[in-house]
Amino acid sequence: MGGRVARVTREWLVVFGVALGVSLMFPAAPAAAHNSFTGSTPAKGARVTTAPAQVELRFLAKVNADNTTITVTGPGDAPAAGGPPRFAGSRVLVPLAAGPAGEYVVAYRVGSADGHPIKGEVRFTVTRGTTPAATPQLAPSSPAAPSAPATTGPATPATGAAPSSADPVATGASTGDGSRWRWPLVAVAVLAVLAAAVFVRRRRAR
Repeated sequence: MGGRVARVTREWLVVFGVALGVSLMFPAAPAAAHNSFTGSTPAKGARVTTAPAQVELRFLAKVNADNTTITVTGPGDAPAAGGPPRFAGSRVLVPLAAGPAGEYVVAYRVGSADGHPIKGEVRFTVTRGTTPAATPQLAPSSPAAPSAPATTGPATPATGAAPSSADPVATGASTGDGSRWRWPLVAVAVLAVLAAAVFVRRRRAR
């Protein structure tokens, strides 16, 4: 009797063990098919002095590029991706463009083998950013001085200018004409006096 009870007990223990093993195996299959986020570099909430060249995202299973979407934004929600992401098994490497200090957000949406995508984001802070060089500003040119307006009135004759030839009073002409006729008249008068003297003298001699 005791041997039979012991045999039945062992059989039930075997059955229970098999059932327990099967129950543990079946839930594990869906879990393995569902991907999940496992970590990143920089880590969530990290504070770094300078922006890294890239951000690494790590997942439980292999990541397929066809059903994965990743965006990177910097301070002011400005795009901060330095290029397309690179996939290496369960890791995704996201290039980061250097930018100003502030909070950066790497958002991801990754598909899973079971058809249920996972999504989330990694936020980290850059304490010392890269400030773009200031563009030199050209000094404003001074406005050109206004040119003097042209004089429309009559021109002032220059001091000491020669009188116009149209002037009716020509001082030199009047003086020259008088002296030119005065000397011939004097000569004629002298000759007339001499002729008269010779004439009178001959008459007396007769």
